[in-house]
Amino acid sequence: MSKDKKQIYKPKAISGFPEWLPEERLIEQQWLDHIRRVFESYGYTSIETPAAEEIDVLTAKGETDKEIYTLTRLQADDSDKREARIGLHFDQTVPLARYTAMHFNELDFPFKRYAMQKVWRGERPQLGRMREFYQCDIDVIHVDHLPLHFDAEMPAVIYEALSALDIGRIQIKISNRKILLGLLDAMGVEDTIPVTRTVDKLDKLGPEEVTKLLMNDCGLSKDHCEKILHLTTVSGVADIRAITPDNDQMKEGIEELAFVLDQLSHLPEGVIKADLSIVRGLDYYTGTVYETRLLDIPEFTSSVCSGGRYDDLAGSYINKHLPGVGISIGFTRLFDVLRHHGYIKAHKKCPTDVLVILPDEDMRAETAKVAQALRAGGHNVEVYHAPQKIGKQIAYAEKKGIGYVWFPDLGEVKNLASGTQEKANATTWKAK
Repeated sequence: MSKDKKQIYKPKAISGFPEWLPEERLIEQQWLDHIRRVFESYGYTSIETPAAEEIDVLTAKGETDKEIYTLTRLQADDSDKREARIGLHFDQTVPLARYTAMHFNELDFPFKRYAMQKVWRGERPQLGRMREFYQCDIDVIHVDHLPLHFDAEMPAVIYEALSALDIGRIQIKISNRKILLGLLDAMGVEDTIPVTRTVDKLDKLGPEEVTKLLMNDCGLSKDHCEKILHLTTVSGVADIRAITPDNDQMKEGIEELAFVLDQLSHLPEGVIKADLSIVRGLDYYTGTVYETRLLDIPEFTSSVCSGGRYDDLAGSYINKHLPGVGISIGFTRLFDVLRHHGYIKAHKKCPTDVLVILPDEDMRAETAKVAQALRAGGHNVEVYHAPQKIGKQIAYAEKKGIGYVWFPDLGEVKNLASGTQEKANATTWKAK
């Protein structure tokens, strides 16, 4: 009697949900660890909010252009068959607002926090655009008034976090929305949101197409369009200070931007650039705004890191005035594009520094003792799993990118890169 053939489900990748090989994941973790160290070196403290929030929390600001993934139980009974009440967070700003409101009496202000978590959006997946991805955020929130000093600290932190990742030159473009909003106010433009969102497309569409949209969709005159586009060409501290403000709001924006640029003058030349075409499409930004470009990675055409100042972070959740400033690295988007175009060179498939050879079964206890001594010295150590031929064990180390193999029966260590082999003591040895 024949046995029934086993049914096999052939799995397939879910579009927009990335999954890296071990050697890629190793680099991803190293980059995240580096960014975390930089954030903490400036005094930012880590928080982690739940993956899910109430739908009312996610939509409390009244609008979102993000498609939210809602959560329901597969085996829900009749009492659960109603409209979903919770969804996966689409960014880390909304959870921060809710977190700050709920823990207001327990937090110390200015509250400097960082978060490095996955977020979920119903995007149309493509290279560099995912449905599930990491963001690395820093924000500072204060009660009533947030010193402008923090607007200048954000780019300094981001430059340090990104510059050590071996991704070429970094340029952080900075503007202040008050300058454009002040100009629009002087022109008598009441509905500023369509205008700022259109100007935000300048980098993608170009001045000619943006002019058409400003005239046809926003109802601006040609003269007004020319003034707006001329403003977006201004760059440099001297040129910004030379602008004749049309009202107090515009003057305030110019002074704030000049202050931020002055505070960042210690960074290498070319890292910081004033660019008044940067307005950011999100309407809750009220002052300083940032976008970051990779000058040596032509395939990465959008901003890798962006953010800005907002006046009312948690106003939908608490009756307090909580201004803040924040900036976010689109980490997975950056990693995916660099990986796809060959900028990430993976040489190791594991974190192991040393492979301890197992000469024979009788030496298993001795190899374990040697491995423990090496771990106590700060090394990541594997013991080979079986007493196979030495050549096979060494080949295993080479395949995984392990730098050293240890011979416990000889009391020697071999550097696989140089081929040198020498006597060594497991309790005192350090990798060269």
